[in-house]
Amino acid sequence: MPLAHLDRPFDYLVPQALAADAVPGVRVKVRFAGQLVDGWLLERVERSDHPRLAYLEKVVSPVPVLAPEVARLARVVADRYAGSLADVLRLAVPPRHARVEKEILAQAPAPAGEPRAEPVPSAEPVPSAEPVPSAEPVPSAEPVPSAEPVPSAEPVPSAEPVPSAEPVPSAEPGGGVAPPETDGWRDYPAGPALLRALADGRAPRAVWSALPGEDWAARYATVIAATVAAGRGALVVVADGRDLDRLDAALAAQLGPGRHVCLSAALGPARRYRAFLAARLAAAPVVIGTRAAMFAPVARLGLVAIWDDGDDLHAEPRAPYPHAREVLLTRAQLEGAGALLGGYARTAEAQLLVETGWAREVVADRAVLRARTPAIAPTGDDPQLARDPGAATARLPSLAWTAAREALRVELPVLVQVPRRGYLPSVACADCRTPARCPHCAGPLGLPSAGGTPACRWCGRVAAAYACPHCGGRRLRASVTGARRTAEELGRAFPGVPVRTSGREEVLAEVPGGAGLVIATPGAEPVAAGGYGAVLLLDSWALLTRADLRAGEEALRRWTAAAALARPAATGGRVVVVADGALAPVQALLRWDAGWFAARELAERRELGFPPAMRMASVTGLPAAVADLLAQARLPDGAELLGPVPAEGERERMLVRVPRARASALAEALHVAAGVRSARKAADPVRLQVDPLALF
Repeated sequence: MPLAHLDRPFDYLVPQALAADAVPGVRVKVRFAGQLVDGWLLERVERSDHPRLAYLEKVVSPVPVLAPEVARLARVVADRYAGSLADVLRLAVPPRHARVEKEILAQAPAPAGEPRAEPVPSAEPVPSAEPVPSAEPVPSAEPVPSAEPVPSAEPVPSAEPVPSAEPVPSAEPGGGVAPPETDGWRDYPAGPALLRALADGRAPRAVWSALPGEDWAARYATVIAATVAAGRGALVVVADGRDLDRLDAALAAQLGPGRHVCLSAALGPARRYRAFLAARLAAAPVVIGTRAAMFAPVARLGLVAIWDDGDDLHAEPRAPYPHAREVLLTRAQLEGAGALLGGYARTAEAQLLVETGWAREVVADRAVLRARTPAIAPTGDDPQLARDPGAATARLPSLAWTAAREALRVELPVLVQVPRRGYLPSVACADCRTPARCPHCAGPLGLPSAGGTPACRWCGRVAAAYACPHCGGRRLRASVTGARRTAEELGRAFPGVPVRTSGREEVLAEVPGGAGLVIATPGAEPVAAGGYGAVLLLDSWALLTRADLRAGEEALRRWTAAAALARPAATGGRVVVVADGALAPVQALLRWDAGWFAARELAERRELGFPPAMRMASVTGLPAAVADLLAQARLPDGAELLGPVPAEGERERMLVRVPRARASALAEALHVAAGVRSARKAADPVRLQVDPLALF
């Protein structure tokens, strides 16, 4: 049950008529508190400590969709995030689609190693109106390892990639898949060793910093092929559908058709459930997908991988709010699988894995890096300001304009990254510069077009007769310029040049040949054949001045993703970032050294006591409810309370900070306190989040 005080297994009798279908992992219906509710059959045992039990009402489907290893993982994830098992299972197993299930069952046998259960003899039926919970939860057949995927801060040196305790044998290694070539990984000194370890059935752990222009999907396909050749399965999670399509094409070329399945919430109920059943029935050894695939069942799991783990799309917005990176690292720990975290940038969490010795970094030599990197220049350093005094305030300084003009002159496309979408998403009073706010809800006003009427971005109300409450002025000026306004301005600056936009409304998959301007928001940059001649990174202040712990990290992640699409400097590729070259994120971009910036960020967070150096939990709700939950919680020694700070509406937020060694104790204390409140039927809910992405 999702209620915190009912987050434990309950015992039921299995009727003789259902004994053959009632196997661990199937969906069932039971009577609970007089109501017929859905449930999962976790385990079959011969007897219970309770003398009076109710019967299973129904086995919804004979397919054991909940794999034993996924059930164990779900329990560990629930404990790590102070959540309930029911909420995690809701994320792990997609809703049933009966028609698809019948079609699949008609073609495929039951999962290997899970025969139907024999009827368990029992005494005469003992009717019971309500189930009685067992005094102790039914123990699982295997002990549950620690939920902590990252070891203590004590480094664990290792000359070779960390192997698994025992390679998983296979009667037919790889199912006909030949070991892949290592050509693409030769640019990284540790790359061939990573492939050899996977091909030998070991479990290496790596943090990969990709080179500019790298075909990351092809590199992932190579490591997956090495894993499959050893007779093991692989699971890869990417941020969005564009990355999923790219990896899907690379895997089809590497493994051939029918060797992998794609799992994404965007597929729709029928296609998603079909892909899930294909993975559960071991029809394909590889599963790739977006965040929805992090719990996907994979037979003989040998590798978990994630691309661009800093993307906020990897964070689940539903309780208990797990992050795909942490779920995959936990799976690697529980199942003895290898792990690969890749990206152009590097998060502080990935750097912690490197510094503690849990993973090895895979980076290129500086000579190779210099040959592959475009020429990157800032506009705010002293030499540039001496040549162009207006570069400090201009939105498109002369350096950026010149780079774009030169690229267009030689028929090369130009990419312009703008942080905000829309036309003018934020406006202010032209006289006193006060931000324009909606008179009804205080939301920001924006302009949808050049001749449009100001409208609220929160409630949608039109403010045609807006007057500044401070000075009475009625004229508005732009505070933030969006992608569509940028396209309009650049179209006038470069007459006759095609201008295209790529954003959330319409994403370009690739850029047609020839010269042209592409205006894109972060994450929607299309790929250009041969690379862009110039990449312009505008409005850097909008990223760097965000009130967010990860502002610098996120800015560097977005910049490197765009800069990686440029040509190398030797073939004319240039990147211009409109920012001061002395800033740490800009320095990391200029040197293409994500590891240096991640180490710097991690050191600062250690000093300040922020994640991932420390563990934090966010408690959000009405003030009385937050105070009630914290009063019930038996927080571990060393716990520090921060706040309260205002949240949405009348709610407030408290932060609880503990050392990493006490993270499990903190999660348990908060879960128990939530259980006390749910048992008392407290009216006001409280939201618990462990290690939330947004702290402020």
